[in-house]
Amino acid sequence: MVLLSQLLFAFFFALGNCLDSSSSPTSLSEKDSTNPLPIDTIFKLPSPLPTWPPGGGFASGRLDLGGLEVCQISSFTKIWATHEGGPDNLGATFFEPSQVPEGFFMLGSYAQPNNKALFGWVLAGKDTTGDPSNGTLKQPIDYTLVWSSDGYIWLPTPPDGYKAVGCVVTNSSDKPSLDKVRCVRSDLTDLSEPDGWIWGTDKGISVYGLRPSTRGVQALGVPTGTFMASNSGAVAAALPCLKNVKANLSSMPNPSQIQALLQSYSPLIYLHPDEEYLPSSVSWFFRNGALLYKKGDESNPVSIDPTGSNLPMDGSNDGAYWLDLPADQAAREQVKKGNLTDAGVYLHVKSMLGATFTDIAVWVFYPFNGAAKARFELINVSLGKIGEHVGDWEHVTLRVNNFNGQLTSVYFSQHSAGVWVSASELEFQGGNKPVTYSALHSHAFSPKAGLVLEGNGGGIGIRRDTAKGETVVDAGARFLEVAGEYLGSVVVEPPWLNYTREWGPKIDYNIVDETNNVEKALPFFLKKKFRKFIGGLPSEVLGEEGPTGPKMKDNWSGDERT
Repeated sequence: MVLLSQLLFAFFFALGNCLDSSSSPTSLSEKDSTNPLPIDTIFKLPSPLPTWPPGGGFASGRLDLGGLEVCQISSFTKIWATHEGGPDNLGATFFEPSQVPEGFFMLGSYAQPNNKALFGWVLAGKDTTGDPSNGTLKQPIDYTLVWSSDGYIWLPTPPDGYKAVGCVVTNSSDKPSLDKVRCVRSDLTDLSEPDGWIWGTDKGISVYGLRPSTRGVQALGVPTGTFMASNSGAVAAALPCLKNVKANLSSMPNPSQIQALLQSYSPLIYLHPDEEYLPSSVSWFFRNGALLYKKGDESNPVSIDPTGSNLPMDGSNDGAYWLDLPADQAAREQVKKGNLTDAGVYLHVKSMLGATFTDIAVWVFYPFNGAAKARFELINVSLGKIGEHVGDWEHVTLRVNNFNGQLTSVYFSQHSAGVWVSASELEFQGGNKPVTYSALHSHAFSPKAGLVLEGNGGGIGIRRDTAKGETVVDAGARFLEVAGEYLGSVVVEPPWLNYTREWGPKIDYNIVDETNNVEKALPFFLKKKFRKFIGGLPSEVLGEEGPTGPKMKDNWSGDERT
């Protein structure tokens, strides 16, 4: 059973220097003084990084993957650039890492589209086995030329038992030195996949970033920060990522470091000025009359303990139980509106990308999700009951670099999907706090204010309205860490977190009546388009349905869905 508004949104989405986080790239491209490119600007967070509380290997700059020690390089030397093709047709720039520490070796070059401020990194590696015959790193035995035009892209040829994990770029037709880069022993690599288009032209070259194919709390793939290149449709450099074969979690933050991270990067969540359905705490929802219903015994709902300790927690989602608002109508309307004074956020802290990053999922609970609104060309209409449901869970996820503690990106959930946004493209306030916008009624999160029309184009779709109102939730002001599996017994999960059924009832209603009411408000020339719009909705939208809680979402143990 699927949340109605999730279905609606799913439908429309378907149609550094090792120890120095402030190190800066050098030798940047010659600027056009009349028209500088975004990449000519080096991105830095608005405020300097704090000194993180001590303990463990978090923000220490290095991580041992199992005989292969890696560090992160964020200082670069420009090798060549092109000013056409790629995102926004602005071209891309290709770099090699600089200031590589003694004993470490380059694993590959770095590339970035020119339409964004320079903000990236690559890993460098050090063999700590002391085994000259079967060490974790070896020189390539040759190179294959992948591309030559404005510059050159070379694929290292690894010796037997080893793999190349990055390409090498040059501005000369001469092959790079075999000592330029290192290949990695095969058992320390894992499968990867393309991640973000960097550059491409109609001449047949396409360059993409890379990420591990399998991602999640238990996944061990480690991104290298390098790129892959395809030439004339054939993948010429389908490169693997690294693998944390030791499952070494020493780089993960301890409780005091988590507190410091949230104080530094806690999102500021702005609600729409017209929003009447505010967030609350889960305990406030329970204390103010939320009820537990059981199938077959609907006439005898049960009040819920403030901690949720009397909720069924057998791990099933069989539809036998659900939550609902108070039975009294006045109380129902009061609880629908939430309680901002008592509202807070709930944190799930987890290891990601082979423990090279920490994800802090910041969950917000709303007792009620309002009705959806749509636009049909120049006409805005309410969709009646479509989109309404009890118990709305939304979240933003902070992705933090474990090598230095820097915020690298933020995920904004939008019901069944969402979007990752690089820190270089975020709006910040109060230092390094990312600004987040909660959409009117749906509460879907966005990185920018304004109107987004979710549909197939043509001026028809579901409205997602966001604006900076006076109502704001500071996630750092009131938060509770509810889960952090790698911390063991340090974090005690509240009982309600393990309730696996719906947080609201499923209510069937006559979709014909609802759509007829909307159609009446439309001029005749839009009625046909409206009927086509409704006809394209999946059959499951014939009712409203409460969502399951955070622990039942795919992203709880996996990566975020985009």
